[in-house]
Amino acid sequence: MSKKKIRIAIVGLGFGAEFIPIYKMHPNAELVAVCQRNEDKLNEIADAFGISKRYTSYEELLKDKEIDAVHINTPIPNHGEQSIKALKAGKHVACTVPMATTVDECRQIVELTEKTGLTYMMMETVVYAREFLYMKELYEKGELGKVQFLKASHQQDMDGWPNYWPGLPPMHYATHCVGPVLGLTQNEAEYVSCFGSGTIREELIKEYNSPYAVETTHIKFRNSDLSAQVYRSLFDVARQYRESFEVYGSKKSVEWPLIEGKPLVVHTAKKPEPEIPEEVESPDFAKLLPKEIQAFTTHGVYDEGDNQHLSFTQGAGHGGSHPHLVHAFIDGLINGTSPYPNAKQSANITCVGILSHESAQKGGEIIKLPEFTFSN
Repeated sequence: MSKKKIRIAIVGLGFGAEFIPIYKMHPNAELVAVCQRNEDKLNEIADAFGISKRYTSYEELLKDKEIDAVHINTPIPNHGEQSIKALKAGKHVACTVPMATTVDECRQIVELTEKTGLTYMMMETVVYAREFLYMKELYEKGELGKVQFLKASHQQDMDGWPNYWPGLPPMHYATHCVGPVLGLTQNEAEYVSCFGSGTIREELIKEYNSPYAVETTHIKFRNSDLSAQVYRSLFDVARQYRESFEVYGSKKSVEWPLIEGKPLVVHTAKKPEPEIPEEVESPDFAKLLPKEIQAFTTHGVYDEGDNQHLSFTQGAGHGGSHPHLVHAFIDGLINGTSPYPNAKQSANITCVGILSHESAQKGGEIIKLPEFTFSN
């Protein structure tokens, strides 16, 4: 294994604090700085983890020549702008989802990676969750047979969330359901058609001029006979939190449980009817990681002392994906390879959501993905 280390700064220490111990323990990473506008919170977390270099200004952090890469965990409206600034400053970028809030910001990020040779990775949790990795393993072994259809959902009640969340169009935050349907076979979306359904409360509608309680998108895959369906809800829909992903193959299909925490259901073709379905607990995939960070797929992220902070005790969550995300990013930088999803792939995934909402506003009109989101 290479002894080279990538010097990382984490920007945003709410959800971002989850990643501090993982970077600190990864054999090819060195966490050199953290950034948070709230100085009290910045010091609290940096003190807990023994991080000496601290920034309340993102712009000042980008001037630091000791930093090779930034991992951005700030609010959604900041992602595009901050990723663009980092690439212009010569930093590699890992950014939590979505990539940006406009097609133009996605375009700028892709163009900057092409111009500079820097790496961009959108840190989409679902495509590194154990359930997805299990389905990916079945696919790569040929056990699914020919993939015939994919389906995913992300349903959540966002009432009470602050700032920009109230009234947010469902498809503007759709990467958790778009990512896996494109990521399994690493296809790209060619065009989308989306319908809005239902109506949210009047006080929510006015925030974005978006009335839809649910948005449902059909995605046509590029250079493929495949299509997928994804649906998304944020307000005024009675549903337990659910990030689901399902794949239907000619030999086997895998369906998400209706209630979170239950096993996946694997259907095997040509068995006698009562024997077709089987409940399967998804295995863990820590074996894919360096031994130093394997525990983070199941044990959560926390400090090692008694002074525990909420950000450290949220648990691994997201299907144990956090250490896989870190390793994919660091490993790509060490070996000069492209981590999934790279800038073009991230743009394709993110623009599906942005353009799906536009399609819904136009009564389901087919909208093509822009050329810059295609790999070739």
